Amino acid sequence: MSFEKEKTKLNNKRKALRNPSLIEKQHQKGKLTARERIELLLDKDSFLELDPFVETRVSELGLSKKRVPGDAVVTGFGKINNRKVCVYSQDFSVMGGSLGEMHAQKVVKVINLAKKTGCPILGIIDSGGARIQEGILSLDGYAKIFKSMIKASGVIPQISIIVGPSAGGASYAPGLSDFVFMVQGISQMYITGPKIIKRVTSEDVTFEDLGGAALHNSKSGCAHFSFNSEEDCFSATRTLLSYLPQNNLENAPEERSILGQLFEKEENLKIAKIIPEEEKKGYDMKKLIVEIFDKSSFFEVQSSFAVNSIVGFARLGGVVVGIVANQTKCMAGTLNIDSSDKIARFVRFCDAFNVPIINLVDTPGYLPGVNQEKGGIIRHGAKVLYAFAEASVPKISLILRKAFGGAYIALVSRELGYDMVLAWPSAQIAVMGPEQAVKIIYRKEIAKSKNPEKLENEKIEELRKTFLNPYQAAKLGQIDIVIRPEETRTTLIKCLSSLLDKRESKVARKHGNMPL
Repeated sequence: MSFEKEKTKLNNKRKALRNPSLIEKQHQKGKLTARERIELLLDKDSFLELDPFVETRVSELGLSKKRVPGDAVVTGFGKINNRKVCVYSQDFSVMGGSLGEMHAQKVVKVINLAKKTGCPILGIIDSGGARIQEGILSLDGYAKIFKSMIKASGVIPQISIIVGPSAGGASYAPGLSDFVFMVQGISQMYITGPKIIKRVTSEDVTFEDLGGAALHNSKSGCAHFSFNSEEDCFSATRTLLSYLPQNNLENAPEERSILGQLFEKEENLKIAKIIPEEEKKGYDMKKLIVEIFDKSSFFEVQSSFAVNSIVGFARLGGVVVGIVANQTKCMAGTLNIDSSDKIARFVRFCDAFNVPIINLVDTPGYLPGVNQEKGGIIRHGAKVLYAFAEASVPKISLILRKAFGGAYIALVSRELGYDMVLAWPSAQIAVMGPEQAVKIIYRKEIAKSKNPEKLENEKIEELRKTFLNPYQAAKLGQIDIVIRPEETRTTLIKCLSSLLDKRESKVARKHGNMPL
């Protein structure tokens, strides 16, 4: 049979077996079809489909009548911003996008292709889960996908875009991804459905309660981005990829505008005005990020989760960097369980894909409290220590105001492996805040004093001037440079430039045992 005849036969079979009403239902729900999503995400006319003839081999339980070429998933490769990507897009209009043996085989094949050719893999997820008619073949299919994702982890960026249900075992594909995108109103990700939960626990819950975009972006931390429409979601995916290298052997693409170079200022006077003189007063760290890094380059990750910390990508002098910062206007920028997980995961991604890390530090330490202790703040907080100590990419830390206790060790200490440590003159470094320290050190003297309040305030001021200022740490070589706030951007650019060729040998071992 000729190629044209075989192609016509394939297309006719697709049209005959695909239910137009189901496609219309997708549109009525505000959802696009599998192929429409690929067209929206990839550069125009760049997509080449793989395995369009593949069908399920199972014919029992009525599957013989439902067979459609492609088996409910479209796979292939193309380009985004003229850079190669591999992609799979599940088709809910065919058997609910359910996953069977051949469906899984197609997905595994395209993941392995991405790994072999060194390009990101993007999974567009819209599936009712395992295909019940195929039984254990479906479950083994998921196992094959998960294994291939784990083997590709740290080799190529993996992105999951959830634009429909991702239920049961299927939800672990996003769970294993580097970044997860969701859309309000149509994305669902959960292990167990509402009916089963009600039967087991008598709780009345909806899909949105269990695993909508709002929940996973603000509460569980299982997702990184949330959008109001698929169009916005795919546009943001393209933006994220512009900050990422193709694989672990490459660097992220540099992007510096000619205008940016021409009008680069030696000093930025706005920076000094952002932080209030009153040291206990909070401020918006994002305003500082905007002034320090290249104009309009900050791309925040997990903006709604653990908002006492900030992570994201930006460019500094055209070079992509990962930013870790304390948001002082929320919980004074303390580190807690959720922020520790958020920071550690982000740092490990940056390290895997050669993205330098810059810390902007202003925190009184780890958050105290019974709930934090019961929740395992020690275990979670240790993840931050582990991630930074393990990372071999260039690491620069800038102390803005406070760097106390364990947070100093995790986010600043040269002994943990930071390449350069900078500080503003307003920086304070100590085991704890001066108020708490004085109460411990001078407890007896204050108790015996005729004017304990006056003595306490005097000791606090003395401690602040003598021990907390950055020049004491600079004398010990623990701070490399003390800079004025307005010099921040230009100094960071020079430090980053000096570290871009950094090389660091690794310990010969299979792998460490990170506290999980």
